[in-house]
Amino acid sequence: MHAIGTIYTPYLTKQDCPIQPQYATNAAGRVELLAQYAEGLKDIETFSHIYLLYLFDRSGEIILARPTFLDETPHGIYASRHPCRPNNIGLSIVRLLGRDGSALMVEGVDMLNETPLLDIKPYIPQYDAIPDANPGWTAQVPWRQKPEGRE
Repeated sequence: MHAIGTIYTPYLTKQDCPIQPQYATNAAGRVELLAQYAEGLKDIETFSHIYLLYLFDRSGEIILARPTFLDETPHGIYASRHPCRPNNIGLSIVRLLGRDGSALMVEGVDMLNETPLLDIKPYIPQYDAIPDANPGWTAQVPWRQKPEGRE
């Protein structure tokens, strides 16, 4: 895989970065595709939300079972959204505010500034929202509250 663009955000350090888009609802960002991929954005502005797949290029040491930002109990990396992963792939759903050529203005960014972009996919509620999905171990965590010390 290779980067198809760059995500620009207000977050310069991991400590400043929200842990999920839910905690960054007003955080504005800009997604800039490389010129050779701009044609792939045709009709993207018809969607209200998009998935951004990106590289956790500054994530840190990979530990396969570790505490998360939600609690101190170790969980397997594939049962969490911790950024320190073997393939360092991040996924966020952001609100699409507009398009200017090969650039997208978005809201709800939760990644570091100048994060390499791997892909963009439209969020389609008919396919992507699963009302009866089980939240797993996170059902025991008051996840709707902002984690302490985090934006």
